[in-house]
Amino acid sequence: MKIGIDISQIVHEGTGVATYVKQIVAALVKKYPQHEYVLFGSSLRKQKVLRAYFNDIYHLSKHTRVVVLPIPPTFLEILWNRLHIFPVEWFTGPLDLFWSSDWTQPPLLRARGVTTIHDLSILQFPNESNETIVATQKRKLRLSARICSAFFCDSEVTKKDAEELLNIDNAKLTVVYPGL
Repeated sequence: MKIGIDISQIVHEGTGVATYVKQIVAALVKKYPQHEYVLFGSSLRKQKVLRAYFNDIYHLSKHTRVVVLPIPPTFLEILWNRLHIFPVEWFTGPLDLFWSSDWTQPPLLRARGVTTIHDLSILQFPNESNETIVATQKRKLRLSARICSAFFCDSEVTKKDAEELLNIDNAKLTVVYPGL
Protein backbone atom coordinates (compact mmCIF):
# COMPACT_ATOMS: atom_id res chain seq x y z
CA MET A 1 0.00 0.00 0.00
CA LYS A 2 1.23 3.50 -0.81
CA ILE A 3 0.47 5.85 2.10
CA GLY A 4 0.89 9.61 1.99
CA ILE A 5 1.17 11.48 5.28
CA ASP A 6 1.12 15.24 5.81
CA ILE A 7 3.98 15.96 8.21
CA SER A 8 3.76 19.76 7.84
CA GLN A 9 2.78 20.26 11.47
CA ILE A 10 6.12 18.92 12.79
CA VAL A 11 7.75 22.28 12.07
CA HIS A 12 5.87 23.62 15.11
CA GLU A 13 8.29 21.87 17.44
CA GLY A 14 7.19 21.40 21.02
CA THR A 15 3.46 21.45 20.26
CA GLY A 16 1.15 18.53 20.94
CA VAL A 17 0.21 18.02 17.29
CA ALA A 18 3.87 18.08 16.17
CA THR A 19 4.77 15.47 18.78
CA TYR A 20 1.72 13.37 17.85
CA VAL A 21 2.56 13.39 14.13
CA LYS A 22 6.24 12.59 14.70
CA GLN A 23 5.53 9.69 17.02
CA ILE A 24 2.66 8.12 15.10
CA VAL A 25 4.54 8.26 11.79
CA ALA A 26 7.60 6.66 13.35
CA ALA A 27 5.45 3.94 14.94
CA LEU A 28 3.62 3.21 11.66
CA VAL A 29 6.79 3.00 9.59
CA LYS A 30 8.48 0.79 12.18
CA LYS A 31 5.51 -1.55 12.64
CA TYR A 32 4.53 -1.77 8.95
CA PRO A 33 7.77 -1.37 6.95
CA GLN A 34 6.33 -3.30 4.00
CA HIS A 35 4.21 -0.30 2.97
CA GLU A 36 5.54 2.59 0.92
CA TYR A 37 5.35 5.97 2.71
CA VAL A 38 5.40 9.40 1.12
CA LEU A 39 5.97 12.04 3.79
CA PHE A 40 4.58 15.31 2.49
CA GLY A 41 5.41 18.66 4.04
CA SER A 42 4.86 22.29 3.21
CA SER A 43 7.01 25.06 4.64
CA LEU A 44 8.79 28.09 3.27
CA ARG A 45 11.22 28.73 6.13
CA LYS A 46 11.49 25.39 7.94
CA GLN A 47 12.15 22.92 5.15
CA LYS A 48 15.24 21.71 7.01
CA VAL A 49 13.03 20.48 9.89
CA LEU A 50 10.96 18.39 7.46
CA ARG A 51 14.04 16.93 5.77
CA ALA A 52 15.76 16.20 9.10
CA TYR A 53 12.69 14.31 10.31
CA PHE A 54 12.66 12.30 7.07
CA ASN A 55 16.30 11.35 7.70
CA ASP A 56 15.27 10.10 11.17
CA ILE A 57 12.49 7.97 9.65
CA TYR A 58 14.30 6.66 6.59
CA HIS A 59 16.41 4.21 8.62
CA LEU A 60 13.16 2.51 9.78
CA SER A 61 12.06 1.72 6.22
CA LYS A 62 13.81 2.26 2.91
CA HIS A 63 10.31 2.39 1.34
CA THR A 64 9.97 5.99 2.49
CA ARG A 65 10.48 9.23 0.62
CA VAL A 66 9.83 12.88 1.34
CA VAL A 67 8.18 15.58 -0.75
CA VAL A 68 8.72 19.12 0.52
CA LEU A 69 6.67 21.87 -1.07
CA PRO A 70 8.51 25.18 -0.56
CA ILE A 71 5.44 27.31 0.07
CA PRO A 72 3.99 28.74 3.28
CA PRO A 73 1.27 26.64 4.92
CA THR A 74 -1.11 29.62 4.75
CA PHE A 75 -0.88 29.53 0.95
CA LEU A 76 -1.58 25.80 0.93
CA GLU A 77 -4.57 26.42 3.21
CA ILE A 78 -5.96 28.80 0.57
CA LEU A 79 -5.33 26.37 -2.29
CA TRP A 80 -6.73 23.33 -0.49
CA ASN A 81 -9.27 24.49 2.09
CA ARG A 82 -10.70 27.52 0.29
CA LEU A 83 -10.29 26.83 -3.43
CA HIS A 84 -9.94 23.05 -3.15
CA ILE A 85 -7.56 22.82 -6.12
CA PHE A 86 -4.32 20.94 -6.89
CA PRO A 87 -4.75 17.36 -5.62
CA VAL A 88 -1.99 16.16 -3.33
CA GLU A 89 -1.18 13.35 -5.79
CA TRP A 90 0.11 16.01 -8.21
CA PHE A 91 3.00 16.44 -5.75
CA THR A 92 3.32 12.94 -4.28
CA GLY A 93 2.44 10.70 -7.21
CA PRO A 94 -0.29 8.03 -6.97
CA LEU A 95 -1.41 7.10 -3.45
CA ASP A 96 -3.81 4.57 -1.95
CA LEU A 97 -4.32 6.55 1.24
CA PHE A 98 -3.55 10.08 2.38
CA TRP A 99 -3.59 11.10 6.04
CA SER A 100 -4.00 14.87 6.34
CA SER A 101 -2.81 17.05 9.15
CA ASP A 102 -5.06 19.02 11.41
CA TRP A 103 -4.60 22.18 9.29
CA THR A 104 -5.32 21.40 5.64
CA GLN A 105 -7.45 18.98 3.65
CA PRO A 106 -6.17 18.46 0.12
CA PRO A 107 -8.26 17.40 -2.83
CA LEU A 108 -7.65 13.75 -3.67
CA LEU A 109 -7.68 12.04 -7.07
CA ARG A 110 -7.91 8.34 -6.17
CA ALA A 111 -6.52 8.12 -2.66
CA ARG A 112 -8.83 7.55 0.26
CA GLY A 113 -8.64 10.35 2.81
CA VAL A 114 -8.03 9.98 6.53
CA THR A 115 -7.57 12.72 9.09
CA THR A 116 -7.26 13.11 12.84
CA ILE A 117 -9.63 15.16 14.94
CA HIS A 118 -7.87 16.09 18.16
CA ASP A 119 -10.83 17.95 19.61
CA LEU A 120 -13.66 20.21 18.47
CA SER A 121 -13.34 22.96 21.06
CA ILE A 122 -12.78 25.36 18.16
CA LEU A 123 -16.43 24.79 17.18
CA GLN A 124 -17.76 24.64 20.70
CA PHE A 125 -15.95 27.74 21.99
CA PRO A 126 -14.99 29.86 18.95
CA ASN A 127 -14.67 33.03 21.05
CA GLU A 128 -11.80 31.45 22.98
CA SER A 129 -9.51 31.30 19.94
CA ASN A 130 -8.05 33.43 17.19
CA GLU A 131 -10.63 34.29 14.49
CA THR A 132 -8.32 33.14 11.65
CA ILE A 133 -7.68 29.78 13.30
CA VAL A 134 -11.41 29.25 13.85
CA ALA A 135 -12.18 30.01 10.19
CA THR A 136 -9.36 27.75 8.96
CA GLN A 137 -10.43 24.85 11.14
CA LYS A 138 -14.07 25.21 10.10
CA ARG A 139 -13.13 25.06 6.41
CA LYS A 140 -10.84 22.07 6.92
CA LEU A 141 -13.40 20.18 9.01
CA ARG A 142 -16.24 20.80 6.53
CA LEU A 143 -14.10 19.46 3.66
CA SER A 144 -12.89 16.52 5.70
CA ALA A 145 -16.42 15.55 6.70
CA ARG A 146 -17.34 15.46 3.01
CA ILE A 147 -14.37 13.66 1.50
CA CYS A 148 -12.56 11.58 4.12
CA SER A 149 -13.24 7.87 4.39
CA ALA A 150 -12.09 7.62 8.00
CA PHE A 151 -11.34 9.77 11.03
CA PHE A 152 -9.07 9.13 13.99
CA CYS A 153 -10.44 10.76 17.15
CA ASP A 154 -8.28 11.32 20.22
CA SER A 155 -11.04 10.24 22.62
CA GLU A 156 -14.59 8.93 22.91
CA VAL A 157 -15.72 12.50 23.67
CA THR A 158 -14.14 13.80 20.45
CA LYS A 159 -15.76 10.94 18.53
CA LYS A 160 -19.18 11.85 19.96
CA ASP A 161 -18.58 15.55 19.19
CA ALA A 162 -17.61 14.71 15.57
CA GLU A 163 -20.80 12.74 15.16
CA GLU A 164 -22.97 15.50 16.58
CA LEU A 165 -21.23 18.67 15.38
CA LEU A 166 -20.00 17.51 11.97
CA ASN A 167 -22.65 14.86 11.21
CA ILE A 168 -19.98 12.26 10.47
CA ASP A 169 -21.23 8.69 10.33
CA ASN A 170 -20.15 6.73 13.40
CA ALA A 171 -18.78 3.96 11.16
CA LYS A 172 -16.12 6.39 9.85
CA LEU A 173 -14.93 7.37 13.34
CA THR A 174 -12.30 5.41 15.28
CA VAL A 175 -10.81 6.32 18.63
CA VAL A 176 -7.00 6.24 18.49
CA TYR A 177 -5.57 7.53 21.73
CA PRO A 178 -2.51 9.80 21.27
CA GLY A 179 -0.07 7.48 22.93
CA LEU A 180 1.37 4.22 21.76
